[in-house]
Amino acid sequence: MLNRRSNAAGWRQLWCHLALILVSGWLWGQPALPLLLRLPALALLGVALAFSFCAMHECCHRTVFDQRDRNDRWAWWAGVLSFYNADFFRRYHQWHHRYTHLPGLDPELEDPAPCSPSAYLLELTGLGWWLGKLRGHWRGLRGEFGDCPYIPPQAARQVSDSIRRQWAVYGLLLLLSLPGGNGFGFWFWLLPLAIGQPLLRFVLLAEHGGCPFVADGLRNTRTTYTLAPLRWLMWNMPFHAEHHLYPSLPFHALERAHQHLAPQLTVVAPGYLAVHRGLLANLPALAMPAASTVPELVTPEGAVAEEAVPAAPGSIP
Repeated sequence: MLNRRSNAAGWRQLWCHLALILVSGWLWGQPALPLLLRLPALALLGVALAFSFCAMHECCHRTVFDQRDRNDRWAWWAGVLSFYNADFFRRYHQWHHRYTHLPGLDPELEDPAPCSPSAYLLELTGLGWWLGKLRGHWRGLRGEFGDCPYIPPQAARQVSDSIRRQWAVYGLLLLLSLPGGNGFGFWFWLLPLAIGQPLLRFVLLAEHGGCPFVADGLRNTRTTYTLAPLRWLMWNMPFHAEHHLYPSLPFHALERAHQHLAPQLTVVAPGYLAVHRGLLANLPALAMPAASTVPELVTPEGAVAEEAVPAAPGSIP
């Protein structure tokens, strides 16, 4: 069965990702090395830190390891590295899967789409993401989740406590940066993460950007063919339609799932550059449609459906 978890595959992926962070960080921190070697190491460190988001995402789905607690622990630490909070993201992301690309329901659509060249460039800098994360963390620290329907009242305390523990880690990192004014937290986390963030914004925009605002997993999510190193760094998330159709599949099974699903997929791109060429050709298409044109998901009784994930086509052995 493709949905069988593998601790061996999970540990292998996780430790290799951590090794990339450690090795590139070590190279960046060697002043005796030529700058031409240290600068690529800095860029690689930044990309590895930013793409810790992908490790967090997979662990939040609890598909990396057999043990629920192990998934949750590593999700939390990967969130620390990538400046996300895993306990908040897990609930946020559940709604994204339930209401994928549906205006007024999918929380990923709460941020304005980059519908002009200037907004597109700003999106890729990651500046809006930084500001949004700071605002979100601040509200979470204060327990303000009134505008977050995916955080139920009974979970608010747990999420707030998780964010407070995360900021305690950042406080410790700041203290470690003070002796001798070495700026460890800036040089080995904040600066690299800022450098790596644009590439993460670049690939995440391709997951649903420009897809129809419909409740059809074959049309509202894009699978993108790309180079093997980027697939590895993204924990196979370029197979994104497959992931949305079958969220319980572990990351290491998505490529095999693609072999079964490829004939049925309707939004497939030959590469990320091709995706962005298409987006740039019609940026206004990223804007959400008028409310009157959005298909409403309702139960037979007329209430908004609690589950909006369409049935996946076919079956996977």
